[in-house]
Amino acid sequence: MSFGSVPTGTKVSESERDEDTATAFDIEPGTVEDRQTRRWYGVTVFALLALGLGVLTRQPGLLLTSAFGIAFAGYGQLTSPPPIELAVERSISDTDPDADDTVEVTVTVCNESDRLLPDLRLVDGVPAKMTVESGSPRHATALRSGGETTFSYSLRTRRGHHEFEPTTVLTRDASGATERLGTVETPDTVDCEPSLPSTAVDFPLRAQTTRHTGRFPADSGGPGVEFYATREYRTGDPLSRVDWKRTARTGELTTVQYRVERSVSVILIVDARAAAYTAPDPYAPTAVEAAIEAARHVYVSLTDEGHDVGITALSPTECWLAPGHGADHRVQARELLSTHPALSPSAPDEDTNIYAAVQRIKQRASSDAQVVLFSPLTDDLVADSAIRLDAHGHRATVVTPDSSAHDTTGHQLASVRRSLRLADLRKRAIPVVDWDGTESFERALAGSTGGLR
Repeated sequence: MSFGSVPTGTKVSESERDEDTATAFDIEPGTVEDRQTRRWYGVTVFALLALGLGVLTRQPGLLLTSAFGIAFAGYGQLTSPPPIELAVERSISDTDPDADDTVEVTVTVCNESDRLLPDLRLVDGVPAKMTVESGSPRHATALRSGGETTFSYSLRTRRGHHEFEPTTVLTRDASGATERLGTVETPDTVDCEPSLPSTAVDFPLRAQTTRHTGRFPADSGGPGVEFYATREYRTGDPLSRVDWKRTARTGELTTVQYRVERSVSVILIVDARAAAYTAPDPYAPTAVEAAIEAARHVYVSLTDEGHDVGITALSPTECWLAPGHGADHRVQARELLSTHPALSPSAPDEDTNIYAAVQRIKQRASSDAQVVLFSPLTDDLVADSAIRLDAHGHRATVVTPDSSAHDTTGHQLASVRRSLRLADLRKRAIPVVDWDGTESFERALAGSTGGLR
């Protein structure tokens, strides 16, 4: 997989932005603003100059010309733009698409006023995190009373919950001297929740003894399917577990023990601090997007094996899904990884108190819960957090998407520092999966030099 998602871009193309530089479509929702276009300023200046020259030279032609100019300029000042009385209806082809799909948006506008709109301009409120694939959210037309106009465009979807902004409207009268700017509320949403992977990857957990029966081999004997050891027969042992062959050979009763299978509680931690939103170039996906993709694979793998898996994030926005498994839990996990504000496609504005976040994880997680941290390891804070969690008894594994750029000396130095952090984690016996995005996540697991165990 390539670390890619649609980059955050502008809502309209450069050519559309330059279409009318004199008009800035920027107004608070629910307000109306009238402003002069200065279209007749040149006529006014010319008329005044002609009047002055006509008086000085006493030429009737110049005086007559100035009179016409002043009349035209006065007409522009006396007229008012039509009211903004529009009904806007937005039709979306798919309000629950998958990531990187294309959705068609059709906007129908009806003039509900009793006046002709000789110059009507609209800009539809494209969600901030989505980009226009084709067509344009801008539209200009003339619209009679009761008339309708329709325009359409397509959007490239991104993971998350997206709300359309109000449609911005600009009207002018026939003179074009004054324009009226306003908005029309059209509350529509698109929820893009990528499906969880259909196939699980082989993600091994670290060996430990737990108290919950499941499918994870533990370092203890008891009921199971894999041979563990033999011991002396004790009263009450099931006869089916007596080693009768050994008894026939030695005359001593012995009981066979099998390796106990236990389920493990696992917390997936996604580094969603502002520092984690790095990418090798402006059009590549961020490391957070890659981390979430890896977390989806690990979640499916571990829950398929019967483990209880929870999800949280290192973010200024609190995020927590308690460990569990099953169909209902999968629905919650898919929704959290897709639309939770803590895992937004764009970096948060606030700083993250990583120490407080780690402390909350310690308080909420069971004492024997393992943690899998997904982070690009852009600084020492998150690496130290993994070390502290591991030392606290939460056996840690680190999955690190490599979003390093190498185009400048600073970027190259940052990449070297990241490599040193990986080496330090491995030195402390913390398994590390270094994923550079040029190969599948499953292949990165198989080729991990950290030695998952």
